[in-house]
Amino acid sequence: MALLNVEDLSIRFGGILALDSVSFSVEKGEIFSIIGPNGAGKTTVFNCITRVYEPIQGSIMVKGRDLMSMQPHQVISQGVARTFQNLELFATMTVMDNLLVGQHSRLPYNILDGVFRLPRASKQEKAGGIRAIEVLEFLDLSIYKDTPAASLPYGIKKRVELARAMVSRPDLLLLDEPAAGLTNEEVSTLAGVIRDLRDNQGVTILLVEHQMNLVMEVSDRVCVLDFGRKIA
Repeated sequence: MALLNVEDLSIRFGGILALDSVSFSVEKGEIFSIIGPNGAGKTTVFNCITRVYEPIQGSIMVKGRDLMSMQPHQVISQGVARTFQNLELFATMTVMDNLLVGQHSRLPYNILDGVFRLPRASKQEKAGGIRAIEVLEFLDLSIYKDTPAASLPYGIKKRVELARAMVSRPDLLLLDEPAAGLTNEEVSTLAGVIRDLRDNQGVTILLVEHQMNLVMEVSDRVCVLDFGRKIA
């Protein structure tokens, strides 16, 4: 069974059919890329998977579970994480605090546990802190742990965005143009990071990217969208 299975996905914005019966599947352990020109519907696919947008038809299954009836926070709890084209970091918070925010959706305690500092909450938050440190070390970000996000170079901010997605231990990671704005050297480093995420962290990756050298270097398979339709 595929880790992610998308069937007949369609969505309309006003009179524009942004996605027209798009279907594809991503196998566990695969790096699968979606390419196409601006406006082809690539990020729209991500927004449908994460339930930001409501499709007019189709199905989205992750590990055999139907995401179509879920809210965005419930999708995260199913092991799906994503990064964004535009950085979504909290500028005044440190790198470490940005990562801790990123893992709260998967901590298995409720609001009362947290408010009253019950043992379960303390235990899980401690484990979350350990996980954040592991991710920082894996992505060579440890030296920035206590640095406010606003003070970081752009390329490091992009890596922190990736770290925040990884801290929740996703099974499926959606990367939305992670190479945008990076130098050639940073893109080369990113290619190694993406492969390491799959090979050493066991993460399945769905990638949207315009940098074709990156796509061809890391992808197992590629899907091409044009005007909302899958053409290859």
